[in-house]
Amino acid sequence: MDKTSFPITYWAEDDRPREKLLLKGKTALSDAELIAILLGSGSRNESAVALSQRILQTFENNLNSLGKCSVKTLCEFKGIGPAKAIAIVAAMELGRRRRSEEALELAKIMSSKSVFSIMQPIIGELDHEEFWILYLNNSNKVLFKSQLSKGGITGTVVDVRVVYKTALEKNAVSIILTHNHPSGTLVPSEADKQITQKLKMAGVHLDIKVLDHIIITEHAFFSFADEGLM
Repeated sequence: MDKTSFPITYWAEDDRPREKLLLKGKTALSDAELIAILLGSGSRNESAVALSQRILQTFENNLNSLGKCSVKTLCEFKGIGPAKAIAIVAAMELGRRRRSEEALELAKIMSSKSVFSIMQPIIGELDHEEFWILYLNNSNKVLFKSQLSKGGITGTVVDVRVVYKTALEKNAVSIILTHNHPSGTLVPSEADKQITQKLKMAGVHLDIKVLDHIIITEHAFFSFADEGLM
């Protein structure tokens, strides 16, 4: 019988993902082998690695695409039940959060691209709009980031008092506005422009400058400052 029909524990040691990780280190494993560790087991007719390969092939071997997958969608694969689907979704979410934290730890805003690096893992792949504020010190390092609103962006959802109350609490000297466009368009709406001006004017009285407003999509961004709209 072909070895792929046996559980992982029956394979040759070099073929077992867990043992391979211990012997050779995590970087020696393929994406499918790492996912197989999450799954723990396959089925009578398919190993955990083969199942993982089949899932990855469906997403063109793209982990970012897999990371957007829901528990319900994963459960549509033969051999994947809720427990295994939840394990995959949880792992993908941990990876996304790690990317976000690593970006923030090193975050000194040098350009609009720096903002994109911080915020894309947080809002770039969402299917709804979220509006976030980055609070900066006098060295342009990020002191804090917070979500201002969730859902459609209109002037009515912007609470200027909350934005600048937080800025004062964090001793921020400037802020950067950022939100995502799930549609993928990088054209700012009239509401985007109005919000920018509303917050910019409010900051003048507190000597807290709005440096930029950046629209984030999955793969690109639009900077108000770069385009001369600030």
